[in-house]
Amino acid sequence: MLRKLTVLFMCLTLCWTTVACGSSNTTSYQNSNPNLSSNLTNQNRNQVTQGQYPVQQATYNDANGEYTLMLLNTPSGTPPMYSTTDLQMASLTEEEIQEGKTNYAEINGNQASLHIKPDFKIEYVHNVTETQTNPQTGRQETIIVRRESNFWTPFAGAIAGQVVGGAISNMLFRPQYYV
Repeated sequence: MLRKLTVLFMCLTLCWTTVACGSSNTTSYQNSNPNLSSNLTNQNRNQVTQGQYPVQQATYNDANGEYTLMLLNTPSGTPPMYSTTDLQMASLTEEEIQEGKTNYAEINGNQASLHIKPDFKIEYVHNVTETQTNPQTGRQETIIVRRESNFWTPFAGAIAGQVVGGAISNMLFRPQYYV
């Protein structure tokens, strides 16, 4: 009898804490001034302003069109993240790859260029949005329902083009002997 009461008491306690800690009223905060949020974030980011740094990872977020680079070997006390909406990209040449150069970002003030191997993958974050009516204000708002992550290789098309182009040119321009 004591075991049954203990199990019943534990079940009731679990249900009570679940209901007490959970909430059916979810609140979504929307900033009415988008310039304010971008100004606040611009003040606290990109403390790396000059130099050439190896890149560990790159991410592109399509919600705000922003690239985020994870830099290596930044000065001590400097955050390793660099964010920008204007990123130039270049593929490392065969000579640079043979010399042992790895993926790197060259940063000069607010300008950044990313030099990567053709097989370097950039994480692509796609935000699935939905328009809903805010029950508190009655206005239509666009909210992010979920985020889907994938990878993108900016210069993979060049590799595929070289392979396919090479195969086609080999078939078209191979030596043929007529007897």
